[in-house]
Amino acid sequence: MISANDINAMLAEHWPSCKVTCERLDESHAIATVEVRHDDVRPGGYVCGPALFAAADAALWFLASAGRDTPQPMALTSDLAIRYLTPAVGQRIRARADLNKGGGRTLIGSVSIWMDDNESAPCAIAQGAYILPA
Repeated sequence: MISANDINAMLAEHWPSCKVTCERLDESHAIATVEVRHDDVRPGGYVCGPALFAAADAALWFLASAGRDTPQPMALTSDLAIRYLTPAVGQRIRARADLNKGGGRTLIGSVSIWMDDNESAPCAIAQGAYILPA
């Protein structure tokens, strides 16, 4: 089974400027981590919505590789909806994708997004689907 290290190695090889890392991966969930950069922060110190959205999308993309022998770089986002709950303030975005339904070529998951180590206080939630390559 593929590991978080396998995902991170693929990212380093194919997308060396990628700012997302896979922190954890198993068959039912994945955690993506993004270090907040200066250009991710809006006036007032809030992390911008697109950075949170990207973390949610990455977590689902990592989950699409779970339980497989190799990473799935050609898995595609089918849809992704996000709700912003509170302003995001911090230095590290974490997004945990949990598998709602898998099988065949479609994966559906829910994502909780929080800042730093504050998992009990999500700043956004998302749900999306990925299509796996044939």
